[in-house]
Amino acid sequence: MPLLIDRADFANPRLRAFLQAHLDDLAPTAPPESRHALDLAALQRPDVRLWTVQDGEHIVGTAALAALEPRHEELKSMRTDPARRGEGIARTLLDHLLQDAKNRGIERISLETGSMDFFAPARALYTRAGFTPCAPFGSYRDDPNSTYLTRQI
Repeated sequence: MPLLIDRADFANPRLRAFLQAHLDDLAPTAPPESRHALDLAALQRPDVRLWTVQDGEHIVGTAALAALEPRHEELKSMRTDPARRGEGIARTLLDHLLQDAKNRGIERISLETGSMDFFAPARALYTRAGFTPCAPFGSYRDDPNSTYLTRQI
């Protein structure tokens, strides 16, 4: 069955479980003040667009774009099911989000991810997709637990 990328259905209990697993995975990686993942309520704000990747009835990936300022958005809540990592799901979803942003007139996408080894695959994905290091943006501040990246689209 082909993968389906679509806007999130917040009534889906599998989505709630997938997003909670994301927060649980991140909890041991950094102190609370250095964790910036959005919770379920924050992902439902009107300025956030969340997508899921589904394989049949199973959610295997999520990612969101959150407004920062005109024509500048932040990539948030990027996660692939750990059992499915390495299959290209994250890159496919990232490409989908970049195209969506471009279609809506967004000119820049920025992101924050961890600086620890746990996040090395994510940093490699973003680098391959053309993201480059940048200074903290939005409400972020210098933090040794964070890496900040950006790219024009």
